Amino acid sequence: MPHESISVFDMFKTGVGPSSSHTLGPWRAALRCIETIRTRSSTDQIAMVTVLLYGSLAKTGKGHGTDIAVLMGLSGEDPVTIDVNSISPKVKAIETTQQLLLGSETYIPFSIQQQVQFLYHDSLAYHPNGLSFLVETKTGEQWSETFFSIGGGFVVKEGEKGGGKGTVDLPFPVNTADDLLHWCRKTGMQISEVVLENETVWQSEAATRKGVLDIWHTMRDCIYRGCHTRGELPGGLQVRRRAFELNKKLLKDTPYSDQEGWLNAIRNGGGGFQYILDWVSCFALAVNEENASFGRVVTAPTNGAAGVIPAVLQYYIAFCEGVTEDKIINFLLTASEIGSIFKKGATISAAMGGCQAEIGVSSAMAAAGLTECMGGTQRQALMAAEIAMEHHLGLTCDPVGGLVQIPCIERNTMGAIKAITASQLALQSTPDFALVSLDKVIATMWTTALDMNSKYKETADGGLAVQIPLGLSEC
Repeated sequence: MPHESISVFDMFKTGVGPSSSHTLGPWRAALRCIETIRTRSSTDQIAMVTVLLYGSLAKTGKGHGTDIAVLMGLSGEDPVTIDVNSISPKVKAIETTQQLLLGSETYIPFSIQQQVQFLYHDSLAYHPNGLSFLVETKTGEQWSETFFSIGGGFVVKEGEKGGGKGTVDLPFPVNTADDLLHWCRKTGMQISEVVLENETVWQSEAATRKGVLDIWHTMRDCIYRGCHTRGELPGGLQVRRRAFELNKKLLKDTPYSDQEGWLNAIRNGGGGFQYILDWVSCFALAVNEENASFGRVVTAPTNGAAGVIPAVLQYYIAFCEGVTEDKIINFLLTASEIGSIFKKGATISAAMGGCQAEIGVSSAMAAAGLTECMGGTQRQALMAAEIAMEHHLGLTCDPVGGLVQIPCIERNTMGAIKAITASQLALQSTPDFALVSLDKVIATMWTTALDMNSKYKETADGGLAVQIPLGLSEC
């Protein structure tokens, strides 16, 4: 029957840091506003556009670059293809000229201070991450559109439902982990195979495989950049990048000239527990330091948690046996399905559920993907996802200074290590004796999210955010 589904390419989106809900989502909302302008009239008929940011988008929007994101979206820039080094000059040009090139077509007067408004004390009922675009034409007509950034770069216009690919007829519709297990039992397929079959509704198997490998290559490139970039993160907290120094320390003076040489140097460096643990942390740090610097990352399922899945997958490639392109694809397909189940049954938005919705979900996704690649059964993969989330329940989102840095970057290392541990536990366990199912832990996560005080939901109003003086850090 018709079924709203979420594609692997919904769960994994290429974009710009530092936040999927506060940067990528508002950026995409602004692009949708441009589409509406073109449908209703044209960009050369627009006199003014004003952006209103509500709730969490207002409270942590400065640190998350929400204002920058809407400027780029209104300018018609694509978050997937934009040269990230061009963002700051483009913003500076808008500030200096007081003009914005709407939809890359028509200049309109634009004062950032007056026309991007942070409504710190106002929230919209549907979701904490709300933003409205107020549009005025040269003839005096006025209209508005309101969007909600619901996590992971998903955007819903007021009155819409969902945020995935919409209503389609899937071979194997899945809402819950039990649904997924039903199809696996009925067909004998692995989780990744079920996902691959569902993806054929939108594109060929070859296109899906290529697209998933492209996602991995973007993740891999992000790790490599982060491991080879030194300096201080933007935002004023004076947080120093650590992946560069850790990479240098672990490899000592081993020479290499490209990514393949780097990976071989890592493999040849040893296989001890501490060595591997350091590398998993280094991979995760690298991604989220890039994310904090407005770099190119993949939502997995969010930007704030973008380092967990790449770190675990890079661990698998560097330190485990039998790695093939097919297994890399299977890892990401399996992980994406776990993420979509969490999104349908709970949330992947920290503004709705705290950090359990981001690091917790990413850890569960990575645990399931790793378990399938390590030869685990479908039930063991689901068990691994459950274990990973069970030990993230209640995790708060309390970013210092509203920046995706403290504690966010280190939390990605913790999420990655927990994912590997959860996978190992599941591989050495019999799911028949497990008392807690993945569906039960998802339900628990959602009720925990509903009970959680708003101070701990990406508002920077509680926790570490009010304990650490701005401009100071322990890093």
